[in-house]
Amino acid sequence: MRTYRYHHVVTFDETNLVGNVYFAQYLHWQGHCRERFLAEHAPSVVESLKTGELALATVSCSMDFYKECFALDEIDVLMSLRDKGGGRITMHFEFRRDGELVATGTQVVACLCREDGVHPVDIPAELDDALSAYAPAPKKLV
Repeated sequence: MRTYRYHHVVTFDETNLVGNVYFAQYLHWQGHCRERFLAEHAPSVVESLKTGELALATVSCSMDFYKECFALDEIDVLMSLRDKGGGRITMHFEFRRDGELVATGTQVVACLCREDGVHPVDIPAELDDALSAYAPAPKKLV
């Protein structure tokens, strides 16, 4: 499965008093990864977000941690599409340091329109097309 890669160098302000990365930073990095993907692959969606025509709301997220990370570690955040439909996108994230898996996460995002209140809309075509390249391979029937 193809993944989108966001490279991040951990800063000291992302660590806690003990010296390891504070857990909430991983969710923050998911957002960075998602935003870079939009900027590179769906610029018209970014424009719609700026004008307020579209909103992408995180409706759920989760993390599993396997190894601690520390200041100045170089982390690759790998994002892939787990599922899409009904105006929602489910993304899977892997966090790797020197190729080693240190954490995984999932995030579900809803596409919303802000005209006449807030209501769900379909995934914008440009984003839908961009996401298709990162979708899991279809399951083969045996």
